[in-house]
Parts: sequence; structure tokens; C-alpha cells
Amino acid sequence: MATVRRPGAYVCGIDAAMDVIGGKWKVLILWELNERACRFGELRRLLPGVTEKVLASHLRELEADGIVHREVYDEVPARVEYSLTSLGVSLNGALAPLGAWGREHVLGIVH
Repeated sequence: MATVRRPGAYVCGIDAAMDVIGGKWKVLILWELNERACRFGELRRLLPGVTEKVLASHLRELEADGIVHREVYDEVPARVEYSLTSLGVSLNGALAPLGAWGREHVLGIVH
């Protein structure tokens, strides 16, 4: 279930988007999940430097916002995979131009 947000609580669309993706790791989590569903341990390995506590917290927040889907498989031991919802896919699409700008900026192409 997505977190209920008050429309008047934001100054603009960027403010609302940053409320969802704010934090050092959320965008990187989204980017990794863009390729395929991942288990927690896989995400942890793909994001060197993120702590288990922060990763778990960010995944819970992204799930609450309807961006990430958490699938629990009835296996022993239990297997949990995270994937993007359609809302998460659309958010990654919106982030793609920002990623392109970042690559160009790092390479010194943007003036």
C-alpha cells in the first residue's frame, strides 16, 4: 500500500519526487532493480558501502511508496526478491535523463 501524501504538502513536483527518492541509496537501489529482481544479499553486494540497516530501511520505504514490490517465496529457507512496480519503472524512466546528465557532467561534456 502506497504512503498517503498530502498534495498541499509540497512546493513543487521536484519536492514531491525528492520525498520519495531522497537519501543516498534509493536511486541506486532503483537503478539496480531496473535490470532484474534481486534478493537482499544481491543488492547489498551491488551497492558497496550500504549498510544492512539502511538498505532494509530504504527498501521498506520504497515498498510503502509503491515503488518496489517485495515477493516472499514459500521455501526453506525463505526467499525474498525485490522488483520494481510499474510506478518504479516509470520513476526510473524519469531518472534516466538525470543519469545521462550526470555521465556527461563527470566526463566534462556539460558546460
